[in-house]
Amino acid sequence: TIEDIRGEESKYTIDKDSFEILKDVPTETTYDTFDSDEEVQRIYYPECEALLLKHLPTAHKIVIFDHTVRRQNRDGFRQPANRTHIDQTPKAGLERVKLHIKDPEEAEKLLQGRYRIVNVWKPLNGPLQSSPLAYSTSTSVHPDDLVPVEHRYPNRSGESMAVKYNPNQRWLYLSGMENSERLLLKCVDSAEGVSKGLPHTAFWDTRTPAGAKPRESVEVRALVFG
Repeated sequence: TIEDIRGEESKYTIDKDSFEILKDVPTETTYDTFDSDEEVQRIYYPECEALLLKHLPTAHKIVIFDHTVRRQNRDGFRQPANRTHIDQTPKAGLERVKLHIKDPEEAEKLLQGRYRIVNVWKPLNGPLQSSPLAYSTSTSVHPDDLVPVEHRYPNRSGESMAVKYNPNQRWLYLSGMENSERLLLKCVDSAEGVSKGLPHTAFWDTRTPAGAKPRESVEVRALVFG
């Protein structure tokens, strides 16, 4: 069962649930911006950095390390991901800090404080109807539900989390997500007493009308310090 939270979005916070919905977010980007990685980096990255600094009050430093544009059924290299997962394990989050903070002394100093990995997710051709994103509120996920999965790259190894079925998990989504809305999706958090990461996946909504536009979306991944 996947519950539509449209109209109740404000109940969920990134510290408690590992996600937060933001509305009416202005942007200088256009649809065509997301055809160019260079334009995404030039225009959209600074917007995401400012958004995270504004909505995560303790944050003092943002390092955006990559982004993915997903286009369903458009011969896109990256399609919506239909396997339930969390992007990084805590170990992988720590390694991301060391990978993207080039000064080892600065990296060690930053690791002494709070660090997070937060994705900024938005549709490109909303309102989104096809292959929306579902997520399980962190308060309903037991640690035993999560299984580390190694990813081997030519020059390093990383880890993500696979998710086992548990009937106690509570799955949510936001119907008809608009281009002006943002989902802040947390994958790693070193702080104590807060949620740690959000299982998520694309899914087929049975209410999707025939002829609905294929989903197009972008996610920007950032290290958040503080």
